[in-house]
Amino acid sequence: MSAPSRDGSSQTAAPAPAGPRLRVVTDASRSSLLEALPSVILAIGGDGTIADANAAAEAFFEIGKPFLLGQQLSKFVPFGSPLLTLVDQVRERGAAINEYRTDVGRPGMDSDRRVDIHCAPLPQGHGDVLVVLQERTIAEKIDRQLTYRGAARSVSGLASVLAHEIKNPLSGIRGAAQLLESSVGDADRALTRLICEETDRIVRLVDRMEAFSDAGAFEREKVNIHAVLDHVKRVALSGFARHVRFTENYDPSLPPVSANRDQLVQVFLNLVKNAAEAIGDAADGAIEFSTAFRPGVSLRALGEKSPVGLPLEFCVRDNGKGVPEDIMAHLFDPFVTTKSAGTGLGLALVAKIVNDHGGVVECESHPRRTTFRILMPMYRNKDAETKRGTHA
Repeated sequence: MSAPSRDGSSQTAAPAPAGPRLRVVTDASRSSLLEALPSVILAIGGDGTIADANAAAEAFFEIGKPFLLGQQLSKFVPFGSPLLTLVDQVRERGAAINEYRTDVGRPGMDSDRRVDIHCAPLPQGHGDVLVVLQERTIAEKIDRQLTYRGAARSVSGLASVLAHEIKNPLSGIRGAAQLLESSVGDADRALTRLICEETDRIVRLVDRMEAFSDAGAFEREKVNIHAVLDHVKRVALSGFARHVRFTENYDPSLPPVSANRDQLVQVFLNLVKNAAEAIGDAADGAIEFSTAFRPGVSLRALGEKSPVGLPLEFCVRDNGKGVPEDIMAHLFDPFVTTKSAGTGLGLALVAKIVNDHGGVVECESHPRRTTFRILMPMYRNKDAETKRGTHA
């Protein structure tokens, strides 16, 4: 741009100094941001209808956005849900309200989802309310995994103590009882036999506990989880679960898992046996196997310097009576069981094996819907990765 100078000639104005350019946030880009957020976001109109929802809301309520919009929020939550109460309170007070660890479910569904709720009035008024739901599943999953890993370590230490410090004295006790048996009368012989029988029972328990001892590194290979689950199903149907109906919901494109095949078979046999026992003699007993690819979760595995992704999800789901709430927090601890004849070592062994593989195991239980979920790393060819790093 030219401007006249004092002598009448024209001069070109100096260009403005370059600086950071501000991007205008348009309605379209705001919409994209909301769609990308992992939290459930709903705009509730003054009449209680859903005016807007993001993709996370569609996944949470398991229904498409076109079917959510214009519908009453009360249609998608149980009668008397605390979410409805919070929305009403926000309208009355005109201020934001937060509530944490709240169970929100769907009408007609047995399971609830625990969420943190944030409700706030929208600035345009008219009683419109913004609702944000943050699921606590992942955070609590990590917290529980730390507890399960601690349980696995305690079991390993206990196994070593039992193997080295208890079996030897038990051999002496049994030998002494056998010597006494030959020199006592018939009335006392029953006591010596009882001593031998109880000693043998303790030895068998110690032998089972030795499976938990740290035996060092184990061989891993590329394992097809679907072949493992099919093998477990055949074993179960030929024995303890012959009365149960099995269903599969597999992701056929799932990559292989990095694991020890025999140990994985042990894990799923224990889970299926528990499921079959929870079902009992129910005529409609069913166990479902499901697999899926779930990126986004990572943990620091044993022997790894950086966090490892756990995208492979394997689930064993049953319609049994469920896990009592009072033992849920200690479900994977040794000697915790609801069975009169159980030892409480099956799930503790599951936790140890999954932990040794650097994975996560968790349980969600409601009446007639109990799910054991395992997240594990997928197989990677370390030789190929080393070659790629050399040529990079």
